[in-house]
Amino acid sequence: MEKKNIVSIEDRIPKLKQARKKKANRRLIFYLTILFLLIAIVVYLQSPLSHVKQVTVKGNVHVSDEEIKEMSHVTGKDNFWKVDKQQVETSVKGHPEITKVRVARDFPNTITIQVDEYDRVGYVRVDGSYYPILENGKRLDSYELRVTNGDAPLLLDFDKATYLEEMSKELRELPSSVANLISEIHWTPTDDNPFQIKLYMNDGYEVQGTIRNFSKKMRAYPSIVTQLSPEDKGIIHIDVGAYFESYSDTEQEGSSEEESNGEDQQGENEDEAQG
Repeated sequence: MEKKNIVSIEDRIPKLKQARKKKANRRLIFYLTILFLLIAIVVYLQSPLSHVKQVTVKGNVHVSDEEIKEMSHVTGKDNFWKVDKQQVETSVKGHPEITKVRVARDFPNTITIQVDEYDRVGYVRVDGSYYPILENGKRLDSYELRVTNGDAPLLLDFDKATYLEEMSKELRELPSSVANLISEIHWTPTDDNPFQIKLYMNDGYEVQGTIRNFSKKMRAYPSIVTQLSPEDKGIIHIDVGAYFESYSDTEQEGSSEEESNGEDQQGENEDEAQG
């Protein structure tokens, strides 16, 4: 018969004690690690290391970084983890030119404010000063400029806010490649068409149109110009259909009318002399 190896209880006790000791040591190390981490977190939160070191602003074009930072009310004394992102977003969104705000924490101590601005679709002139017009039709009366930035057309003679607001909405829908070609837009209402407008373009042409559906009809402007000779200057009509009227044709019509009026007047004078 084979002999079975029998381990006595006395031989096993040292091994059991050693295993229990290792297990207790690991447990102690784990608890001590947790304790040290908690202490480190408390010290970090109470020390200047947890304060905001930098506020970064992104996405702004017209509104300055300093203005946005001031509106956010975030300073270097604020705890990085205690910054109320929703409150910052609400404060910055109070600016009339800002439509959307997103706030993020960038570890270890940077607060990033991402903003979206309303587009400036034009400028109006009041008493020699210029004021931006936003895509929602609102005029920024608090932003007085001595000269325009050249990034949007000048809107003139818009005496009624309703027409200015509708014009602003149409400009918002217009591609920037076409909007950048416009120098001035004049509101020239008539009894038949209170929405009539006249545009002066940067390339020397005039455009006669209407506010309604302006953004759709004006998209054809670049293709119309490519069909014209560089020497041709005149008025491009886009209100009903699309056609070009040369300045020379207009002058000839004017001369013909003057000659006709002169002949009529001469005939009247001769009749009076004979009488």
